Amino acid sequence: MLPLTLLQAGVLMAALGIALGAFGAHGLKSRLDPQMLATFEIGVRYHMYSALAVIALAPHVQHTRGLVLLLIGLLIFSGSLYILALTGMRWLGAVTPLGGLLLIAGLVMCALDLRR
Repeated sequence: MLPLTLLQAGVLMAALGIALGAFGAHGLKSRLDPQMLATFEIGVRYHMYSALAVIALAPHVQHTRGLVLLLIGLLIFSGSLYILALTGMRWLGAVTPLGGLLLIAGLVMCALDLRR
């Protein structure tokens, strides 16, 4: 994936994060218990952090693997929290840390790439 494509993916992920945040605040507030709503909001928060990191880093990194890991981590981490909050499928809590590890690995790879 070229950095421009990754930049576009980051911008689209940010737009999706804003939409999901609004959905959570307005559409789910009366439907989810406070704990599940908080879980959904954590997913949105890290969704936006990751999208903004991709947007900030895409123009500066030479290799795309760190950005790709960030996007995959975003999907797994936030996606598992969204599904957990909406369905109550608690086993997804075991998947979420894998997404977090991918987010961390992606950022470390980008940091190493920026040193070159």
